[in-house]
Amino acid sequence: MRMESVECVGDVQAVVAQEASALVDLLCELDTSVLNQILALVEPRTQDQLRSLANTRDRVLAVIDYFKTSDCTTCRQFLRTVLHYCENIPFFLETTLVSIAENTSEANFNHTSDTDTSSPSHNVKRQRLDYLQSYTDALKSTLLQKHESVIQSVVKDIRLDDTWVYLRHRNPNKTKDRTAHVSPDHQDGEDTSLEHKVSVESLLKTSGRLLVLLGQAGSGKTLLVHCLGQRWVDGAFPSIHLLFLLEFRQLNLMSRDLSLKELLFLFYPPSEHFKEQTEAVFAFLFSNPEKVCFILDGYDEFRSKFTNPEKLDSAIDPNKPMPMPDLLSGLCNHKILPNCTVLVTCRPRDVTDMFGSPGFITCELMGFDRLGVKEYAEQYFHKKGDEFKQKAVNLLMDNRHLLSMCHVPGLCHICCVCMDYLFSSVGDHGNPQLPISLTQIYIQILSAFLSRSSGGQLSGISMLQRYKIKIIEMSQLALSGLEKGTLVFMATEVSPELQDFGVRTGILSRVKLTREDGSSGYGFTFMHLTMQEFLAAINLMTSKSITESQLKKKLNLKTRWTTKTDPKSVFTDSLHLYVCGLAAEACTLSLVQLKETDGATTWVRKRQAAVRDFLRSLAGSASQTGPKIVELCRCVHETQDAKLARAVGSRPQFELRNIRLNAVDMEALAFVTAAADQTVCLDFGGCSIDLDCLEILPSFKNVDHLIFRSRKYDDKFAEALCGILRELQALRQLDLISGGLTDVGAAKLARALQDCPHITHINVSDNSLRDDGIRDIAEVLSRLPNTSSIVMGKNNISTDGVLMLTEMMTVCPSVQEFYVEGNKEINISFSKSSDTTCENMDLNQTKEAKNITLKQCNITCAHVASLSTKLKGFITVLDLSNNSLGNKGIKKILDLMPKLGMIQEINVSKNGVDMDGLVLLVSALCTQRNLRRVDASANGKDKLVLWFDTSKRLSKQPAPNETGLHLHKKLSLTHSEIQPPYMTKLFKQLVKCENLLDIEFSHLKLSNETVEKLMLILPEMSSLQLLNLSHVDMSTNGALSLVRSLVDCQRVTAVELRHQAEAFIKFVPVKAEAAICRLMEYKLNRTNVEKLSRILEDCPHLAELDLSHNLLRDEGVKCFVDCLPKLKISSSVSLNGNRMTQLGALHLVNSMNTCEKVVAVEVSLGVEDQSLIQFVQEHVNGKTLRLKECSFEVNHLQQLVEILKRCPRLLTLELSSSLLHDQGLFSLLDCLAKLSTIQTVKLRNNGLSLEQIEYFLKQLSCYRQHRDIRIEELCLTGSAVVSLVSNCLNLESQIEEIRVNRACINVIIDANSSLHSTSVTHSENRDFPLCTLRSISFNDCDTEGHHLTPLIPPMQKCHSLQNLKFSQLKMDRKGVEFFSVVIPSLVSLKNLSLDLKGTAEDEVAVLVEALPKTQTIETVSLSQLVLNDSGAAVFGRALQNLPHLKSLSLLQCSGWTAARGCDLVRGLVQCLSLAEIRINSLVLNEEGISILAKGLCSMASLRKLSLNNIRVETSETFVNGTGILCLLASFQEFRQMEEIELESWRMGDSGTHELVKHISSWTELRNINLSNNNISDEVGEMLVEALSRCTVLQKLQLSKNRLGQACAAKLSQVFPLLTQISDLDLSENQFGQKGTLALCEGLDNMKALKRLNLTSIGSSDLVGVASSLKHCPAIEDVSLSWNECGDTLAWKLAEVLPLCTMLKRLDLEANKISTKGAVEISKCLPSCKSIEVIRLWRNPVAKDDENLKDQRLNFSSV
Repeated sequence: MRMESVECVGDVQAVVAQEASALVDLLCELDTSVLNQILALVEPRTQDQLRSLANTRDRVLAVIDYFKTSDCTTCRQFLRTVLHYCENIPFFLETTLVSIAENTSEANFNHTSDTDTSSPSHNVKRQRLDYLQSYTDALKSTLLQKHESVIQSVVKDIRLDDTWVYLRHRNPNKTKDRTAHVSPDHQDGEDTSLEHKVSVESLLKTSGRLLVLLGQAGSGKTLLVHCLGQRWVDGAFPSIHLLFLLEFRQLNLMSRDLSLKELLFLFYPPSEHFKEQTEAVFAFLFSNPEKVCFILDGYDEFRSKFTNPEKLDSAIDPNKPMPMPDLLSGLCNHKILPNCTVLVTCRPRDVTDMFGSPGFITCELMGFDRLGVKEYAEQYFHKKGDEFKQKAVNLLMDNRHLLSMCHVPGLCHICCVCMDYLFSSVGDHGNPQLPISLTQIYIQILSAFLSRSSGGQLSGISMLQRYKIKIIEMSQLALSGLEKGTLVFMATEVSPELQDFGVRTGILSRVKLTREDGSSGYGFTFMHLTMQEFLAAINLMTSKSITESQLKKKLNLKTRWTTKTDPKSVFTDSLHLYVCGLAAEACTLSLVQLKETDGATTWVRKRQAAVRDFLRSLAGSASQTGPKIVELCRCVHETQDAKLARAVGSRPQFELRNIRLNAVDMEALAFVTAAADQTVCLDFGGCSIDLDCLEILPSFKNVDHLIFRSRKYDDKFAEALCGILRELQALRQLDLISGGLTDVGAAKLARALQDCPHITHINVSDNSLRDDGIRDIAEVLSRLPNTSSIVMGKNNISTDGVLMLTEMMTVCPSVQEFYVEGNKEINISFSKSSDTTCENMDLNQTKEAKNITLKQCNITCAHVASLSTKLKGFITVLDLSNNSLGNKGIKKILDLMPKLGMIQEINVSKNGVDMDGLVLLVSALCTQRNLRRVDASANGKDKLVLWFDTSKRLSKQPAPNETGLHLHKKLSLTHSEIQPPYMTKLFKQLVKCENLLDIEFSHLKLSNETVEKLMLILPEMSSLQLLNLSHVDMSTNGALSLVRSLVDCQRVTAVELRHQAEAFIKFVPVKAEAAICRLMEYKLNRTNVEKLSRILEDCPHLAELDLSHNLLRDEGVKCFVDCLPKLKISSSVSLNGNRMTQLGALHLVNSMNTCEKVVAVEVSLGVEDQSLIQFVQEHVNGKTLRLKECSFEVNHLQQLVEILKRCPRLLTLELSSSLLHDQGLFSLLDCLAKLSTIQTVKLRNNGLSLEQIEYFLKQLSCYRQHRDIRIEELCLTGSAVVSLVSNCLNLESQIEEIRVNRACINVIIDANSSLHSTSVTHSENRDFPLCTLRSISFNDCDTEGHHLTPLIPPMQKCHSLQNLKFSQLKMDRKGVEFFSVVIPSLVSLKNLSLDLKGTAEDEVAVLVEALPKTQTIETVSLSQLVLNDSGAAVFGRALQNLPHLKSLSLLQCSGWTAARGCDLVRGLVQCLSLAEIRINSLVLNEEGISILAKGLCSMASLRKLSLNNIRVETSETFVNGTGILCLLASFQEFRQMEEIELESWRMGDSGTHELVKHISSWTELRNINLSNNNISDEVGEMLVEALSRCTVLQKLQLSKNRLGQACAAKLSQVFPLLTQISDLDLSENQFGQKGTLALCEGLDNMKALKRLNLTSIGSSDLVGVASSLKHCPAIEDVSLSWNECGDTLAWKLAEVLPLCTMLKRLDLEANKISTKGAVEISKCLPSCKSIEVIRLWRNPVAKDDENLKDQRLNFSSV
């Protein structure tokens, strides 16, 4: 750079002043000798002053100041001295000094010749300056040439000072914007900083910054940076001395490592003297980096990604070759040339590659506004004539779709070219058909460019048809370039013909290239990236080599959120859009023309359908982020497919976060939401939206909720929004939150809202509103007729503003709730039912209740008077918590009461109130008529709430002589520490209370002295009903003093005291007839027990005493038992959890002897640790002793025996889970056998052996008296229990009944049984004693057939046996032999029940032959038998010999054919006395059906009939018609039916009609099962109507039919008549939602219902059913499975289940309950003690959730 001549006096001094800072830094580093040389130039007097300065820097500063004002000659000499003696002078300063030295005219200097300007040093510096100037001139020339080539086709003049960008200083760690939660993959979104608008020219006015110029394809980034280069050449940026413009598309050609020097001089080589010039330039670069600027254009085209600077060396050698990403990253992060200026252009999503560099500033191009579009179009068409221009511009501006695209300058140019072409194709007088999508525009653009080659449109042949070969070739080239990341194609890659065609049409451009070796060449690029993408899309849609799967990979939606760790994104922006656009119906013809082969139309349509189908699959995805949703909408908009748009737009809300939205995006969103034909919410969070884009919002016809959240949404934004609000007719909710709205914008918004009567909700929280702005919003909205809520929190309202707003809201009749919490929240809710607005106010007419909350508003005592004047209307709740009222303020609040006539609650918590204020409130509680409750905590400092009664105030005419004593009042004081003086003050006031009173003193600490004072005053408190002392910390003596209230105060009915837990004293109005005392969880010693006993001796009405968990141990228990006879307890004493041993248990047992009133003692020493003493009851005659888990030793057993011997009336003894030692055990058993008073003995799991059990039973047989013996031991199974039974039968005893159930044997001995009670004649030679056994049963005791052999001899002698039952018996041949021998000998047998497993077919016949043939048999029940034909025939014949048979059951029996089934039925119908028939899976033919039908007509005594799953092997006609009808017709003779089960008959409507004829007469019917019978809804309604007469019905099963809404409605009407139904099964029907709602009404009346099955009933809304369960107090089992119910059901169940106190099982399998719903159910389980299992299998629940640990929650299939 060349300096001008410096000859005048002022110029040299100006240089010193300008470079003063650099000169000071330079001279401070010099040696003292050099500084002395400079000081020699100063006049002597001044020189002495300078030398006197001790600090070097101060001396240098003084020197510089001296030469600033010296003469020109001295100043020049000073600068020449500096140039001569100093080294490492900054290059720019050095060139300045050289210029001064070169232009000097003085010749006589007193210094050596080294300072002469002709010295070698001076000449070198002069040459370096010339080299730098020469290079700079060449650089400028090159930049001007680049600029000329770029602006050749530019229509509009570029003015950088009038081209605007949004400027943002990036600071990722400290965002100033408070927006909603951003998607996890968004690390560097749009809204991380505030924006302001600056011109492009201003970007380079400040040096040393890193600038990133953002803009989408076509926004003009490349054009603007070349214009910046041109403006630099013109001297617009004086601080920049060198500017280098590098293009990434050129840098892509560099494959080898380069140093910075190599890079710069490769693209901007020196014009001459290469080495010297490069050295001079680089010397300048490194000594003056702040004066250098680098512009890197098109980072999105870069094939690589900037290297993370953290991975680079801290200091980079600029002369070292390195990979291009490393070199450029070092340059951008100032690791090379610190403080240089760098401007990078890229698209928005690539900005994260800057890695948060220091000074990182983004600036985004704003594009055209509406006026800019019009100006550009006018300039484009100005040569076409005014008429043409006006017509074209008007058409463009009136077309919303084209106008939205024109906001991007590149697209605006393309639209103009398109319109120019379309107008030329229709002539001067026609209006062209304008395209409506970007793709359709590009089809016209392509045709327009192609027309340049032909000179115009050829009639009859489209441009696409004519040049299809060239188009296909260019499309292949375009796609190949995109896949390889290539924008510049070498000449070798493009055929000469295509080069010529492309350049001629303008589709391709020839560009000059610089190769790695520095040589120049030419390449080719498409006219714009968007054209390359469009042609590539044509190739994708027309090439058969591209498969559909390959095509779909190109359709991945682009996200506008990126992170620093993302891989370098593909530089294509619009390829997927063009592919989708070509899938539109309007583009089919164009693609067919390019394809033009056989079947082209079909092939193209299939390819288009594949694209639309893929988009449809994306429409249903819930994982799409906001940016991808926008891209999807863009794609759908391109297709112009209404059905596809409806699928995408059907979502209720579009969440758009931290992206820039342009007009095209908004158009696409409007398109899809309009197609969905449903209301939608648009949520814009931190999105940058041009104000012109808001004009598109009215085209969103269905938007009912708008949310704008960002600091960038300020007053200007609000003003623009106000202009279109009234056009949004569907809008109901408007949120302007976390924004920059002030009072100015609020005023404009309020005025606009006046014209929006349809608005219901508005939210302007988290803005910068003050009192006036908040008032304006509230005032306008409160006057609108449909307003529901206003939210204005997180603004800047004052206390006066709060009071002002309070007055406004209280006088507004439609306001329901007004909530203020400081500046945090301001919420106003309006009554939906009110038809009165604030515009027509009449406080005397409205009765709308209002809740007013004014929290944290700095309200003091001084504000109360003002507040009282502003509180008007019907206020029910007033919350003034967290203010500063104090005691005086509370008194003023009480004085305010008369003005608040309908107040129900006043909250004055946390207002600085102390005990004096609390005493004041207690006084008011006792004296003020309507104050009914005071709740306080922490002595009034924390919680303080007043509750009022309004029941009488609501009545205009109060009752005469009304005293108000009916009102129940309450004082609650918790978590406090009350000093004795204040306790006295409180009770002095409370004694005055004449109303019924409850006092809660919970979580307090009471001293013994305080308790004694309390006891003195309790008898005087005649109105006290409850004294709650829960969680009070007091001593044991204090608790005993409170127990004394049972004696001192005859009104006490209950004293329950738990140490620091729930505790209370209850009172009755007059005198308690019975009292309860519970003193628990205290450590009572012997002294305490004696004191307690002395107190209770004076309490004659004590009913229950509970001393659980007091650690009494054995000593305390004995002490209490000794005192027990003196106590007058009428019901029970509980001593649970007192850690007693066996000795203590014996003390309790002995109480039955020492205390005559004791009738029962229960002791369990196991984990339960339970002990209970019961006293004489009216219905109890004997005494009962229950001992569990006592594990007595020998001495204990001996003591127990002695105690039992002394017990006079012991009737029942239960001993369980106790390990008994042999030595004492036999003594105990002998004692039990001898004691005549013991009638029932129950021994469970005591480890008894078979020998010991047999010994005990033998001893019992010696004593002839009634005994009921039940013994349960694990050994009592299989052959062992059979052997035991056999031995029992061999005894000379009066055993009447033996029952074996699993591992338990029950033997009943009847003392009155006679050995000669049977009339049967016996043999004189008896080997066995005569047996009196009448009943024997074996049930599921692991017994097999061969085990029964020992029973044969004694069983044959059981001639009195009437009942024989074997269940779950594993049969074998020995078992068959047992029954074949024993059954014939049982001559008195009445009831036979055999449930036999594994019986062979040949053995079954033998077994059937053995069936009893006596006249006495009444019941035969056979289960699990395989009756073959012979067995069925034999059984049929056997039945004919049983005329008195009353009950026959053949369950799970099978194996006979239909023919032999006739034999079975013939025998069955001979049993005319049958009252019960149960046969399932009966196989019959036509003959069998006829026999059965005829026989049933004769069975007048039949009461119970179960013929489930009947199978008929006959013609289809017979089955579907006459056969079933014939059988049903036979029911006409039944008059007293109680049960009927006809499951799976498939009788249909005709059969049901026949059955209905008879049902109405069965008034005693208790059970009916018609499941799986194909009953329709209409006929089902008739069936239910008939059942309405069966008023004692208990079980109704109608599952697996076709019942629907009508039947459900009828059931709802009938259920109130069927009050005894306990079991209801309606599963697998199709009631639907309406039918289910009808059922709910009926369920409310089913008080006896225990089991409800509604599995798969065709409705997912069972909330009503769940709610109805609370009206079913007996419900135990509920199934709601397979109904696809969601979390709403779970929430309702969580509310209802605690009310279902009998519920045991709940089945929710196969629904849609999520983890959240399951957690809600789990939360209620602690309150549901009866529930055993809740099934949640096949629900989308995370089973490992920490909140789902309750074992009752079942997630398995069983």
